[in-house]
Amino acid sequence: MRQVLDDYEQKVLPGLADSTQRSYGRNLKRIRAGMGALSLRDVEAADVIAQLERHKLGWSEAFTMWCVLRGVFDHAAGKSLIPANPCAGIKFKAVIGERPDVRKRLMLTDIEIGALMNAQMNVENRLSVRILLATGVRVSELLTARREHVFLDDGRWHIPKSKTGPEMDIPLAPSVVEWFRQLDELAGQSGYVLPARLRTRFERLDGDANVSKDALREAIDFWIDNHKPKIRRFTPHDLRSTMKSHMRKLGVPRDISEMCLNHKLAGVEGVYDRYTYYDERRRALELWASFLVSRRDGEDWNVTPLKMTA
Repeated sequence: MRQVLDDYEQKVLPGLADSTQRSYGRNLKRIRAGMGALSLRDVEAADVIAQLERHKLGWSEAFTMWCVLRGVFDHAAGKSLIPANPCAGIKFKAVIGERPDVRKRLMLTDIEIGALMNAQMNVENRLSVRILLATGVRVSELLTARREHVFLDDGRWHIPKSKTGPEMDIPLAPSVVEWFRQLDELAGQSGYVLPARLRTRFERLDGDANVSKDALREAIDFWIDNHKPKIRRFTPHDLRSTMKSHMRKLGVPRDISEMCLNHKLAGVEGVYDRYTYYDERRRALELWASFLVSRRDGEDWNVTPLKMTA
């Protein structure tokens, strides 16, 4: 088994996406520890089931292990090292159970948004949360943002193409530009908008690095646990659903709010419509930022909803 696992890791893993390589790599280590000493030809369905049950993983991670196990034995069968895949006939749901319901995304209320805009966090975290809420970007896009891609004089943030979406220019409202300026002053010599905060991370990553992927989630949890604000527990990704839901209340058409989130338009329209809606997105994001500032300052919101053609 160790030999076929090594062969799979060398020949198959490099052709997968980076995130898939990481998740498969974790499970290859688990499989190697649990089954590495077995003779490949002696592995039976019972051994596969024992491996799935051994680690008491969550449903998603167990499913990833199941995919790796099937892939490894398919690889072995493809090389005629075994006559058949021992995973054949195993019903994953019978071993692990039904997939849990997907967590519904949260829409923060006006009062909760006011609490969040004034959160008792350190300045980098508070500004980061405001920018996430105001722009609707994915948290990874802010955490890895480079200063060279934020054009404050133009009020524009360029997000390069990634596996989560195409490249995109985001119009920045004046208040959001100011939040970026404050972060820029705090970034020192780093090339990142949000530099790493631990010296060990800088040293490990060649002298410059972005903040860790868990920093904002942990900051939000710490704030909620220790300051007890009047707000439901939420994740950074819930800020995207909050923005989209409130934009609809502010009169922003659905297609514009979808484009603000860098979602591809559905159906034929998404195939043929290559217009970026930059000006429309700018108006929508400026309206949204004005609403956020009003929540931060505790002011009444009496602006006429945006009027656009859908």
